[in-house]
Amino acid sequence: MEIDMTTGKPAPKLWAFSLPLLFSVMFQQLYSIIDSVVAGKFAGKDALAAVGASYPVTMLFLAFATGANIGCSVIVSQYFGAKKYQSMKTGIYTSLISISVLSVVLTVIGSICCDGLIGMLGTPESIFSDSSLYLRIYIWGLFFLFLYNIATGIFTAMGDSRTPLYFLIASSIANIILDYVFVAVCKMGVAGVAWATFLCQGVAAVCSVAALLLRIPQFKEKSQKKQNLFSWQMLKKISLVAIPSILQQSFISIGNLFIQWEVNSYDTNVIAAYTSAVKLNTFVITSLTTLANGLSNYTAQNMGAKKPERIPLGFRVALIMVLMVCIPIVFLYCAFGSSVIGIFLDKEEQVAAVIKEGVLFLRIVSPFYFVIALKLMADGVLRGSGAMRYFMISTFTDLILRVILSYLFSVVCGLGSVGIWFSWPVGWSAGAALSLWFYKGGHWKEMYLAA
Repeated sequence: MEIDMTTGKPAPKLWAFSLPLLFSVMFQQLYSIIDSVVAGKFAGKDALAAVGASYPVTMLFLAFATGANIGCSVIVSQYFGAKKYQSMKTGIYTSLISISVLSVVLTVIGSICCDGLIGMLGTPESIFSDSSLYLRIYIWGLFFLFLYNIATGIFTAMGDSRTPLYFLIASSIANIILDYVFVAVCKMGVAGVAWATFLCQGVAAVCSVAALLLRIPQFKEKSQKKQNLFSWQMLKKISLVAIPSILQQSFISIGNLFIQWEVNSYDTNVIAAYTSAVKLNTFVITSLTTLANGLSNYTAQNMGAKKPERIPLGFRVALIMVLMVCIPIVFLYCAFGSSVIGIFLDKEEQVAAVIKEGVLFLRIVSPFYFVIALKLMADGVLRGSGAMRYFMISTFTDLILRVILSYLFSVVCGLGSVGIWFSWPVGWSAGAALSLWFYKGGHWKEMYLAA
């Protein structure tokens, strides 16, 4: 079901659109967390650390998929809001073709550079081979990862956030089952975790693209304007949003590579603790980012429909949504951090040091989820309106500070791993201040006035 967010009260439209998106990403992050839980409980602490050591590299590839998703989604949303369905279809087909080519190129590059990337992170020898194996299998599945992200981005751009949810629920449940079968029953170790993700992601990608191709012909326009399967002009429009988004997402991932390099300089207890805590942290940040993407689609539709006055109303609704997400999670992480971190590890192992370090991360970082939530919502408006320059400035400020301060606090100031954890709140606070300033200053309106 497509939701037209250019008419009616913003609150019910955004709730109806965003809740399926939120459930989708929660399921997606759930099976990412289950990967680590199964690795830690059935293959041991080193296996958990091995999966975590390759995690920033996998996030770098995901950054390309996410950035392309955003670029496609914003443009398709604008055409959908303007009821220009022929142009919308050209944008969809151009996106699918382009992302397929990009995924093949990155698969080749990633396969060649796999061991080098793991080595650059200073991964300990004891977990190097498992980290490399996990990453290599993940890279082989990039084609499916990219196709799935583009397909779901197009569905949400057309106001349909439920169809991706159905595919993701099925994929997540299957992934959890295969994780257990491959690792606990078949004793495949980290390879089992990787193959489970590969297979389930592949099926989800094929099904979502097939459903999308069946949906597209339903949109008809009165004009008989010729529809192209591929357009260089359309690719340029998409790229104007996608490339900054890819750079932004990639820059975040590269920054996380540096942070992982810092973490890898400590023992496997700290690496395992970071693996557990950062998965929990990513669960929250990705959920908030998804709500921000919902606001981006709302903004893009209303910009396309020439109704910019509706955007501040949507922003206020989105703030209520993210606060409702943050409050229970901050309480859970701060009050029951030991229990939450403990789910990743076998209780029979000597894991007190791992749990202590992971809890420390959560208690330092999680109270600032309220801050990053404000930033992401302001970013949602900036991105949806096409004001990418301001969006990138605030995001890069956040990340540069986090990378620099993680080194200064941990090494120069001698705070150790705690210094790395403290760099997150500082970077988030600076980025939030900039994003809110750009939003309140009305910089997102520049794109409407220039149209």
